[in-house]
Amino acid sequence: MKRVIDKQRKLQQRKRHIRKRVSGTGTKPRMSVYRSNTHMYVQVIDDVAGVTLVAASTVEPELKDLKNNVNDALKLGEAIGKRMLEKKIDTCVFDRNGHLYHGIVKSIADGARKAGIKF
Repeated sequence: MKRVIDKQRKLQQRKRHIRKRVSGTGTKPRMSVYRSNTHMYVQVIDDVAGVTLVAASTVEPELKDLKNNVNDALKLGEAIGKRMLEKKIDTCVFDRNGHLYHGIVKSIADGARKAGIKF
């Protein structure tokens, strides 16, 4: 039990450390990635206004068939990229949310880049 609490505490510590430096604006919003054991969530946030501009997750009906793996994370990244381009957002700041930049998190970023988003 102590090990689980330490992992959660360290994740929160990394998240706070990253968020001190990463902030989104209206012209260059922050793309935040969250992953759980079963689902993946991506939000594009304007931190100045405190508003979520675009969001996509594997909970939504049209993306529900995606699993929590690297290949489907690429598809989720492409989906969020298309939604961002529909809202005329072509650049953003990437927030990995305390997770290491590999696997699912990296695949989401690559999918967004594939859709035409610049980081």
